[in-house]
Amino acid sequence: MASQPSLSELRRAKFARRLPAALTELVGPEHVTVSLPLHLAWSGLTAFDLDQPRLRMSYYRIVLAEGQHDDLARHLNRGVLVSLWPTLRTLISRDVREVWECSFKELAHGAQEAA
Repeated sequence: MASQPSLSELRRAKFARRLPAALTELVGPEHVTVSLPLHLAWSGLTAFDLDQPRLRMSYYRIVLAEGQHDDLARHLNRGVLVSLWPTLRTLISRDVREVWECSFKELAHGAQEAA
């Protein structure tokens, strides 16, 4: 009898299905105020000034956790994600972090350099 996948394995599979094929697909904004749709920011703040470090970090946490494939490409920016990753990786769930770092060596490499 096959064992059931763990909750963590199920979450990782869910996040992996959402990933872009490459970080270059992430063409979102860098320096504007962005209003996230309700399916992403369903509780609390919905508008984020990306020039404010705390709001930018919150915005990225929300999009990484809640975003579908198209949301990730539309709302995340490759350069910003890479620069935030050493700090951001400590603020997101282990499942999200591991999926992104296993899929994009650039993020895993940047995290190792920051350690």
